[in-house]
Amino acid sequence: MNQIVRRKPGDFKGPKPEILAPAGQRDSFLAALAAGADAIYCGLKSFSARMAAKNFVPEELAALTALAHAEGVKVYLTVNTLIKPDELQDLGRQLDWVNRHARPDALIVQDLAAIALAKQVGFGGEIHLSTLANVTMPSMLPRLVKTLGVNRVVLPRELNVDEIKLMAAACPPDLGLELFVHGALCYGVSGRCYWSSLLGGKSGLRGRCVQPCRRLYSHERMDKRFFSCQDLSLDVLAKVLADIPQVRAWKIEGRKKGPHYVYYTVAAYKMLRDEGMDPQAKRSALGLLEMALGRPGTHYHFLPQRPQNPIDTTADSGSGLLVGTVRGGQEKPYLEPRMDLLEGDKLRLGYEDDEWHQTIDLTKSVPKGGKFFFKSAKGLGAGKATPVFLIDRREPYLAKQIESFERRLQPVTAPSAEDSNFNLRLPPASPRQPRARLMQVLRQPGNRIRESSLAIWLSGETLSQVPDGVAAHAWWWLPPVIWPDEEAQWQQWIKQLMAKGAEHFVLNAPWQVSLFPRPEKLSLWAGPFCNIANPMAVRAFKLLGGQGVIVSPELGQQDMEALAAKSVLPLGAVVSGQWPFCVSRVVAEEIKLGQPFVSPKGEQGWVQRYGGLYWVFPNWPVNLRSAQETLVKAGYRLFVHLEEPIPRGVAIKKRAGNWNWEIGLK
Repeated sequence: MNQIVRRKPGDFKGPKPEILAPAGQRDSFLAALAAGADAIYCGLKSFSARMAAKNFVPEELAALTALAHAEGVKVYLTVNTLIKPDELQDLGRQLDWVNRHARPDALIVQDLAAIALAKQVGFGGEIHLSTLANVTMPSMLPRLVKTLGVNRVVLPRELNVDEIKLMAAACPPDLGLELFVHGALCYGVSGRCYWSSLLGGKSGLRGRCVQPCRRLYSHERMDKRFFSCQDLSLDVLAKVLADIPQVRAWKIEGRKKGPHYVYYTVAAYKMLRDEGMDPQAKRSALGLLEMALGRPGTHYHFLPQRPQNPIDTTADSGSGLLVGTVRGGQEKPYLEPRMDLLEGDKLRLGYEDDEWHQTIDLTKSVPKGGKFFFKSAKGLGAGKATPVFLIDRREPYLAKQIESFERRLQPVTAPSAEDSNFNLRLPPASPRQPRARLMQVLRQPGNRIRESSLAIWLSGETLSQVPDGVAAHAWWWLPPVIWPDEEAQWQQWIKQLMAKGAEHFVLNAPWQVSLFPRPEKLSLWAGPFCNIANPMAVRAFKLLGGQGVIVSPELGQQDMEALAAKSVLPLGAVVSGQWPFCVSRVVAEEIKLGQPFVSPKGEQGWVQRYGGLYWVFPNWPVNLRSAQETLVKAGYRLFVHLEEPIPRGVAIKKRAGNWNWEIGLK
């Protein structure tokens, strides 16, 4: 274990940013304390966007929070999932219990309903908007404080330092920014990935992602992990953030990681923050990160003049430290490790997406170059070289520190959340519009379809092609993401459209309302990428200036009907068309746009670029047309068809396309 040598702190323009550590289990929480984290974020067993982590029961959270507070360490509770209509009461009870008995310093939220529920229970801490909320609009930041009471925004990982500075310059004094500096990267843009949900209802926005982006895919006669990202690691570049005082926290991703990873990454970034000008300290910090058992690191887009594509199909993308490959064949498989292995180390044979992969706890130490024989090699590698990764370890030094903190934990006894007196307060629903209509959303201008509303994805190209008369009557769809340095351009395009008489706009992030100086004079609807799924989130969008909502297409039938019964705004739904697996800011160099790729299970898709986004589409459409009458009876009045050009060579698969309508959203 490398020892931390303290030297003169670095020079920051404002207060030193917090080192914010992840904790998905008790030992990781205690490891964060041992490493000297300034704050720790963690989740409960429900309503957490890392449901694969062990997470905590309420009483355990309360005990750990009390211990952290005794050490001067803050605790942030993640409540960062998409919330279904029937979950509002349960979440309210949980927040009521947390507020009275655990008292975390902040809630990290994705869904706008969580903010309203926190207010209803009188939560006394701060509200932090999760990276899944995808806040990229500088002009919106003052309104987040004034209208929603937000104290901090966790920026999407896709931003570069110039874009971060644009966000910082727009921050009011009482709003801070939080930035990921280390950890796993998703291929999809934060809050804009539906891949796992489309394949089986396990939503990434609900913390249940099965990581289909990590799989092998076939494309152009190549079998590679075309969508599997390396980890983010700003390491020595993090000191650039010293000139941005609005960045209040350096955040480390990893709530599914063990205590070894947490300790090493926290120790490394504390060293880089406090001693980053010292060459020896920098070398020590990089050594700690190398041993933290993550994937290979990338700076991603942080330096706009030197961006790094996080997808390297020639490198290992499995989590953990590669320590060797299985030798000896199926009969007597063994490992000759490239480094010393310790008793208690946890190894994984194969990649996480290999159905046959297995984990092994070492019962004895193995020296570098020694031999460790496996008891079983069933299915390993299917004849190929099987990689072996070190995914966790428990050094005696760290184990003793964890044990010393654990002895100080005091049990907490309190009534259960089910015994809470919390009663959900919802405003009465508003009457529905009298007539249902179909909205066809086009990539390029086209002829209006009889008895339908024409909608067009807004871009510089479509703006120049559409006649004034069409522009005034069309619905204009904004993209799922507008990057900070694009905001001025979009404001100009919208101004030009409004000069032509345009009044109808569909926003695909709630924050895009800031592009309109007087939203009350227009018809602004939340689009399906806003991920609105419950009546409290609908009401929050109304408070921001919205007039209608096209609900999250991930919802099942019962959720859609329950939402309509309590909505204060008219509702719409996507009923047909090509919905993307995800949108991304990057693409593998080997991927050819418009050409099919195939998953191991025969699922086909393609990638297309629109503006600054790569859209990844499956080769089957969403099709809820048979459910449209049911939705009309429930109160829906706007039905959306997404018209997407199908590239040559892509075969559309015959598949039901009803997404989560019957199985429900997990």
